[in-house]
Amino acid sequence: MPHRLSAIGTGEVQAATEAGREYAARGRATPPRQVDYAVDNDLQGFGARPSLPAYPVDLVELHESIANLLAAQQNWEGAYAHLQTALRLARDHDCGALRLPEQHQREVAELRKAHEQALDASMRDELTATYNRRYLHRQLVDLLADQVDIERGVAIALIDLDHFKDVNDTYGHALGDRVLQRVVSLLQAELPDGGFCARYGGEEFVLVLPNISARQAVTTLERTRARVADHPWPTLADGLHVTVSAGLVHHAIRSGVGTVRPETNDAERQLRRADDLLYAAKRSGRNTVAYRKDGAIRLAGLDDDCR
Repeated sequence: MPHRLSAIGTGEVQAATEAGREYAARGRATPPRQVDYAVDNDLQGFGARPSLPAYPVDLVELHESIANLLAAQQNWEGAYAHLQTALRLARDHDCGALRLPEQHQREVAELRKAHEQALDASMRDELTATYNRRYLHRQLVDLLADQVDIERGVAIALIDLDHFKDVNDTYGHALGDRVLQRVVSLLQAELPDGGFCARYGGEEFVLVLPNISARQAVTTLERTRARVADHPWPTLADGLHVTVSAGLVHHAIRSGVGTVRPETNDAERQLRRADDLLYAAKRSGRNTVAYRKDGAIRLAGLDDDCR
């Protein structure tokens, strides 16, 4: 029987998946309203039976998870096949009569682990293995919304490698890739609890430091800058020297030195503020950290005692 794959999109797969979850919770055959099950003749009449016992939740949830993952990858045929299997299990099996053998339970656990690893990989930068922009956006939105520690707040630093084009032009892109990997290792060293690094694009990275005061954030970023500048880069290539510049913003509800007021708690707006400060650091000669204090732009180690 031909499948109507061309008519199936992400929204339909997710809608049907959510319908299956609600169907399981309700434990009866009547499907949720406003969901179209007529994507295939095999699925028509899904809710026609007068009653249906509970179904094997482990297998159904597994197929639903795989369907969602494949749909996110735009693999509609694979997503449809797994979703159809989940719906047939919900329709045809009695959970009370079905018991998963130990071997099948192990297989389910292995597949779920593989699923989790695939999801983690989708949040990682392939070259540097640090987090990518997708992960950054999700985490940053959550951090700014949660306000876990309103006394200390969240620091966001946009970091750029200075004259990185010259590194690629002089030493080649293969060594340039190694430089990016080494810089990520240096950026991630000594991060506070909950802090993380993400590749923003090209040679730009973002450090997110939760539950930290404005002054502590400046000190942390200045140490990070110095760690990169003081690294023995000639061990990678003779004459190589790498430095970074950074723009640092600090978000807290309560006003204070270097903080951003709550009306600017949008993640993209915070990153734009950090980008403006990064530009100021570049104009000031590079290899420095720029931040705001009392409304004025300051340079770590020059306008304070953070070095």
